[in-house]
Order: sequence, then structure tokens, then C-alpha cells
Amino acid sequence: MDLASKLLLLLDVAELGTFAKASEHRHVDRSVISKQIAKLEQELGVRVLNRTTRSLSLTAAGTEIVQQAKLLRELLNETKRRAQNYHSEPQGRLKITSSTHFGRRYVQKAVIEFQRRFPQIDVELRLEDRLVDIVGEGYDIGFRFGEPKDSSLIARKLARNRLAIVASESFFKRYKKPETIQDLKTLPCAIYSSSGFEVDRVNVLNELGLEESIKLNAAYRVNDVEMLVRTAESGNMFAVVAAQMLENEVISGALIPVMTDLTLLDFGALYAVYPHRDSPVKTRLFIDTIKELIGSNIPDWESCIPGFDAMYGHKKEATGFEI
Repeated sequence: MDLASKLLLLLDVAELGTFAKASEHRHVDRSVISKQIAKLEQELGVRVLNRTTRSLSLTAAGTEIVQQAKLLRELLNETKRRAQNYHSEPQGRLKITSSTHFGRRYVQKAVIEFQRRFPQIDVELRLEDRLVDIVGEGYDIGFRFGEPKDSSLIARKLARNRLAIVASESFFKRYKKPETIQDLKTLPCAIYSSSGFEVDRVNVLNELGLEESIKLNAAYRVNDVEMLVRTAESGNMFAVVAAQMLENEVISGALIPVMTDLTLLDFGALYAVYPHRDSPVKTRLFIDTIKELIGSNIPDWESCIPGFDAMYGHKKEATGFEI
């Protein structure tokens, strides 16, 4: 392993925090990581890491060297990106990250179509509901719901993501059909909840046109979208879901949209996120592919909710374009 490779390896260890996580990220044995860092220290003549049985930390020299390693990574990535734009056909590896549900439903289909068109491109797809480090973990593109907070990334809005309140017929028999704001506050609700992120509120516009945040009575918290929908189907509780979480449940009658006269505020659009404005052609072509699947105006998932364009405060002009 040359010096540049060892520096990038040190950068992985510093950003991920442990040899174990770096070895998992690199798909190599932990002992390989340790040996290469030791060789780097020998080659540079300074210690870069303080090691204990429980933790790792950078030395003063290591901190400075890691900063240089970040510049090296940016330079290498920029060099590869520029070279890729000169290829007559896109090639190389495309590394993609997405939330699990959206990845299974749309990104996987896009990968199949993309590789049919461009078989010379290798694709690595990671489905994770955690917020990944696009640059640090080497992703070319990520798909996220909600506007990204990292201003260093380029974010392209792909589709809206409207909310719906759904329940089953059996829920109405067991409790009652939600009809008022007070019902939303008191009737049992299933919500999505993961580490550092919990959807336990719904935002509406009240009669005065002012935004109002309603705290839901969370009787069940789960970090899996499909389980959230299945729970609503069971009749034990209702759920506030994003439209893209639903497939055929409304069409089949398993779930029914309720309180459709409310004006619900959107839950945040779908964005494609990538590191560079002048992205490689393979990145742009993949975004175009998934955009074809989603649709250019009304997202595909809204077709699973008949009449959805007139629910929850949304209106449609006679031309068919949303306002």
C-alpha cells in the first residue's frame, strides 16, 4: 500500500472512530488496518494515533496529517470526476445510498434499468435509514426525504412528499373515526421513530391560515416504514404517513384516508444529494433514470391514493398542473 492509500486509510479510521468500523467499511480484516497504520507511522516517523484498549484518538501530528488526507481525498475525487466526464460512455462504479423503503421500491428498479442501458457501470447500493456521510463514506449520490442540512452538498429536488392520515375500518369500530384536532391528539397513533428522529407531530394550517403543530398520542413507535403501515392496517391505531410509504393499501380498502378536509403541510420533498455541482455523467444519468420512474410532475406514489390531489388542502387547476 502506497503512502496516499495509507493516508486515506487513516482518514477512514479518524472519521469512523474505530479500526473495527474502518475494516467493515473497507471490507478487510481489522488486523490489516492496524498493520497499515503502524507502517504509516513508521514511514512518517511520528505517531498519529493514541491507542488504548477501549479507544482511539489522534495525536497532534495525526490531527494535522488527517487534514492533509482530506485535501488528498478531495484532489483524487476531483481528478477522477474530471476524467470520467471525458469518457464517451459512462463507466466505473456508482455508489448509492438510500432509505430502505424508498430504495426497495424505486432505487432498485432504477438500478436495473440503468445497468440495462449502461452495463459497463458497476453499482453499489446501500439501504440505510441512518443519515450517512456522503463525502466521508465515498458515495456518489444519496436519496433523502427532507431538505439536506449539509450546505456543502448539492441537493436536487426530485418530487414532493405529501402526508396522509390513514386508518382501517376495524379502527373505526374499535374507537371512532377521527374527525377533529382533539381526536388526533387523543386517539392512539403509530409513529415513525429512529435514533435522533421522531415524527410525533403533524403540522396543519388552521382556519386563520396560521401554522399549527399537533402533538400526536404515540401509542407505538417503530423505525420501519412497512411495519408502521401494517400497524395501521391492524386497526389498533391510526397513522400519519407520507404518501410514498403507501402502495396498494388505499386502493384495496385496507386503509382509508381520514380528515381529508385538513390542510396538511408537506413532510419534505425527495432530494438527490451529491458532492459536486459539476457531477460525473454517470451520476446525472442515474438521476434521470430514477426521475423517469417517479414522474416529472405528480409523483408515481400518489397514484396509489385515488383522489389524493384534492385531499388535505391541495387543489388542482383545470389544466392538471398542481398549484
